[in-house]
Amino acid sequence: MPKLWKLLAAVLAISLIAASCGDDDDDDDAAEPAATTTAAAAAVDDVVETQGCDHTFHVITHGDSGVFWSVVEAAVSDAEAAIGCDVVYFGSNNDALAQSQEIEAAIAAGSSGIAISLADPAGVSDAAAAVVDAGIPLYTLNSGVNNYKDLGAVTHVGQTEVVAGNGAGERFNALGASHVLCARQEQSNVALEERCEGLAETFNGQVTSEFVGLDANPDEQQNSIAALLQADTSIDGVLGVGPNLPLRALAAGEQAGRELVIGGFDLSGDLIDSIEAGDVAFTVDQQQYLQGYLPVVLMYLQATNQNTAGGGLPILTGPGFVDTGNASIVKALVQQGTR
Repeated sequence: MPKLWKLLAAVLAISLIAASCGDDDDDDDAAEPAATTTAAAAAVDDVVETQGCDHTFHVITHGDSGVFWSVVEAAVSDAEAAIGCDVVYFGSNNDALAQSQEIEAAIAAGSSGIAISLADPAGVSDAAAAVVDAGIPLYTLNSGVNNYKDLGAVTHVGQTEVVAGNGAGERFNALGASHVLCARQEQSNVALEERCEGLAETFNGQVTSEFVGLDANPDEQQNSIAALLQADTSIDGVLGVGPNLPLRALAAGEQAGRELVIGGFDLSGDLIDSIEAGDVAFTVDQQQYLQGYLPVVLMYLQATNQNTAGGGLPILTGPGFVDTGNASIVKALVQQGTR
């Protein structure tokens, strides 16, 4: 592979330097090693200068710059450094049109691989299909586990959202809740709806699913949850299907004068602190760092070595759970920006 040859060239150049430095028989000979050393050093410089990659990959998501997607973006950057190729990241902030336009631009640029999230399949599927039609490998991440096969993607990297919701429902059963508000921070994200559906499948009590406002409007989220609590006094639990909503639910419970069993999805420093304090019972961890890192590596291996992974099945990154038993360990990793 190209990187291997470059490494071998560097080793050869360094070997020449070492050999020349070891020859000091007489003054006449001394001049020759100096020339050899210069040439070898130039060879090393040439290797460094020409090390690169003929491929550019794209990761195009519906994400924003918040606590969840910043970790995904950091993972993409780490993977870019690891493979030595250019990787372009774009988050559309839940704008399907902007995401589609960026996908189309990546196709026009001759991308060697495109990874996308499918939070809004109806809004993005045409652009995704165009990737495959152009002969460019397509991968999906985070959202899209139900659609990636139909689009012709190689695999999906993420979690099965219904199964994740199932696990949350079982947790609420064990915690003794009877009526759980499943609070959503996006209206058209099918993955969030599936989390609530999964919750309803395993939870023994009642589930109410509601959009309570965007993460960009925390006051709206808190007030919306508080209003729902005041309108229905039987609600004794809240599942926030993102990392910010559990904190909004905690504040809304205080605002409404209610004690709640609270669970969440994904991770943030503040959420981990609340779990450690016992104010939030648990959060579902889908390991979003893997969702940013793995697609880049998979696209690189397909482009350079014709490797594919998954065997037609998704590559699952979750669900896992963080509660008081492991919060302190995960907290250090959240602070590093990798969880």
